[in-house]
Amino acid sequence: MHIKTGDEVVVTSGNHKGMRGKVLRILKDEDRVFVEGVNVREKNLARTQQNPQGGTVEREFSIHISNVLLWSDKAKKGVRTRIEGSGRDKVRVGSCGTKFD
Repeated sequence: MHIKTGDEVVVTSGNHKGMRGKVLRILKDEDRVFVEGVNVREKNLARTQQNPQGGTVEREFSIHISNVLLWSDKAKKGVRTRIEGSGRDKVRVGSCGTKFD
């Protein structure tokens, strides 16, 4: 994975192209990520004893991991990453030379 939970990413395609946010959750099996403030939709809540009225709540939905790039403050844009080193010395390095982690 080129993205980890807590990373700041930028969306590269789709309706939310250009938006930045923090990664909240990653679904590795489905190659999807939840990004804070991106792909926000209203979800309907069923009526329950605790919430007899039901209602709606806004929440983030997932987007495909190929549609996000790691944000680099140095380059002021999204960058592709590669892994350098081996064993415990692995480090993610951006295409602009920025080291992450």
